[in-house]
Amino acid sequence: MSYEKISFLHLPTPMEYLPNISSDLGRDFYIKRDDLTSLGMGGNKLRKLEYLMKEALDRGATAVITVGGAQTNHGRLTAAVAAKLGLKCSICVVDPWPGELTGNMLLSRIMGAEIVLQAPDGRSESDQIAELISKTRDKYTAQGEIVYEIPVGGSTFIGALGYYDCALEIDDQKKAFDLKNVRLLCGVGSIGTYMGLYLGLKACDSDIKLTGIAISPFAEMKEKRIMEYAEEANRKLDKSWKITREDFDIEVGYTRGAYNNVSAEVRDALCHMARREAIILDPCYTGKAYAGIRDMVKEGKIKPDETIIFLHTGGQPGIYTTHHRAAFEKDLVAGVHIL
Repeated sequence: MSYEKISFLHLPTPMEYLPNISSDLGRDFYIKRDDLTSLGMGGNKLRKLEYLMKEALDRGATAVITVGGAQTNHGRLTAAVAAKLGLKCSICVVDPWPGELTGNMLLSRIMGAEIVLQAPDGRSESDQIAELISKTRDKYTAQGEIVYEIPVGGSTFIGALGYYDCALEIDDQKKAFDLKNVRLLCGVGSIGTYMGLYLGLKACDSDIKLTGIAISPFAEMKEKRIMEYAEEANRKLDKSWKITREDFDIEVGYTRGAYNNVSAEVRDALCHMARREAIILDPCYTGKAYAGIRDMVKEGKIKPDETIIFLHTGGQPGIYTTHHRAAFEKDLVAGVHIL
């Protein structure tokens, strides 16, 4: 590829065999630790930001604007990289004020980013977000800043290149471990991580099977977006791949009904991973994806002879958001013994 990035991560990230989870699920289970990327408590968005911030600096940007939910992991990591590079940063959010500064919101503010938050007002979310971005851009421009905008999740072709790189890493690690019949699983939100993995595995002619687990309802807009994404990538990578919707294996039945919602099954899955392997997942993305993997094993969708590689994309600060923390407290407080 001719696309350049700023290298601020320590790569490759580790891939670890999890013996206790393997025993429990009856399948060899490996985990790719992209939660261990450096800066801002880590997570998958940093790979995307290596490419996105290179483009921002090439365009002379002095400020970045991005968007997401109130507890956006992408916003936190954009704030982290902006701090590292000396850029101003604003995160535009259409969500109710949660009543306290917790989780990713707190971390983003600690790293100096501003959060521009507006409660939903009945208009379409896209219209409200566009308005917030416009106001924030105008403010920066009036201050003499040069603005670079990053969409939700950093999910552009440029951002997806970070997970193109990751796919090559995973294929190399799979060969080093001499793994057979491998299925790589990851959560799917704004599609960028999944698409980057798909492109990278295709480019290196890997025999790894890729399955995404949707963490929010995969409605018509995302069905349209995934093909637009693929066609754009095909063109910009100067490939002539024949790609159809059937090429993308995305499980849509494990969303638990909504994005970032409280779920007893997800909390149980998160505790299972923590108590068996001392690895902390998050309740929005990786916990929900792992809960989906456990269901897929029970339902026979993942066969006993398959080797699982699970991509850990980070997001652990989400545990400390008000609604998730309260649910965990209710489940777990009985184990606190006050003498």
